Amino acid sequence: MYRSQGRKITPQRQLLFQLMHENDRHPTAEALFAEASAQMPGISLRTVYQTLNELAEMGELQFIDIGGGATRFDPNLDDHHHVVCTDCGQIRDVHVKGTAALRPLDLEDFTVSEVGVVFQGVCSSCEKSRAKTGRSAHAKSPALQAKISK
Repeated sequence: MYRSQGRKITPQRQLLFQLMHENDRHPTAEALFAEASAQMPGISLRTVYQTLNELAEMGELQFIDIGGGATRFDPNLDDHHHVVCTDCGQIRDVHVKGTAALRPLDLEDFTVSEVGVVFQGVCSSCEKSRAKTGRSAHAKSPALQAKISK
C-alpha cells in the first residue's frame, strides 16, 4: 500500500504498522508514540502523527472522536460502533443492528451521511472498583469530573 503510492517503508513506519495491525484498543497518537518509543527509542511523535494521518488518508484506519479528549485511531474498518467507559476511558468495538435505518426526526436543511453510535457506561473493572470504594454507579470518576469542570 505504501510503496504503491511512492512512499518509503521505513523501520519506524513498519513498527507503527505492526502496532496498529488488529489493534483493538483505539490508541491516541501519544499512546502509540509511548509504545513505539519503548521498542524504538528515538522515534518522533511527528513521525507517529504523520504515519497515522497517511494511513487514514489511504483508508487503512479511521479517526475516532468521542469527545472529551484526543483523537483515537481505529484500524477496524468493518461496520461497527463503540462503547466507552466513562471512568477509565476504555473504548471497545460493538456491533449494532439497524443503525443504517436511524434518522433524526424533524431535521431540515441537513443531509445525514453517516450514523455512528457511541454507548457510554462503566466497564466491569471500573464497576468492581466502584463496589470496593462504595461509589455510586451514577457517580462520575474524579478524572471525568476534572474534564467536565474545564
